[in-house]
Amino acid sequence: MLAAGRPGGRPPPGPATGDLMGSDAIQVSLVAGIAGTALFVLVFLLDGLTRPGYDPTRHPVSALALGRRGWIQTVNFLVSGLLVTAAGPGVAATTGSAWPAGAVTVFGLALVASGVFPMDPMRGYPPGTPDSTPETFSRPHRLHDWAGLVVFVALPAAALAAALTVDVLPWAVLSGVAAAGLVALLLWFSVAWERDSPRAGLIQRGYIVAGWAWLGALCWHLLP
Repeated sequence: MLAAGRPGGRPPPGPATGDLMGSDAIQVSLVAGIAGTALFVLVFLLDGLTRPGYDPTRHPVSALALGRRGWIQTVNFLVSGLLVTAAGPGVAATTGSAWPAGAVTVFGLALVASGVFPMDPMRGYPPGTPDSTPETFSRPHRLHDWAGLVVFVALPAAALAAALTVDVLPWAVLSGVAAAGLVALLLWFSVAWERDSPRAGLIQRGYIVAGWAWLGALCWHLLP
């Protein structure tokens, strides 16, 4: 459990991992997490708003990896995922627990996998694609779906683990609220996606912005 006796309410490094990482290494690790979460959100928001034929309220973020400009979101998945993965050791060192750190690491690796395996064109994007859901999917699309499931489950799992680990009460409460809110948004998005709701992309963006913001803020809070 995190101790609350550090200036600014930040916990001291855990006794096991903290002994293996110096303060500078911990700081670099956590800054990587902050950069990875901020970069991912900034890139997909700007790219989605300026992409011809792309509807941010309907189409998922993963669809940005398709088409001529698809390389932008693919790189975003890979770079942001690696940066978030690099935050895992810093989270472990500052919390003294493998649970939130493990969930953050899995989350980052699943982001990378989401970039390696793109989804199939569907529902009118890229332009010229039939405005429907295919009856069959390619192997990369199926792997992308599995990676996406891990992404969207690992993040509330990380928030729940933090809520149960952090002794700084405001952060424990915030993490618990984040975990519950993310689960609710995930269920909402799942229903909207299956029904091809015109707001499915907007709901997904709500999940991503809220979840990534929580993780970036946690890494900021844990900075030594």
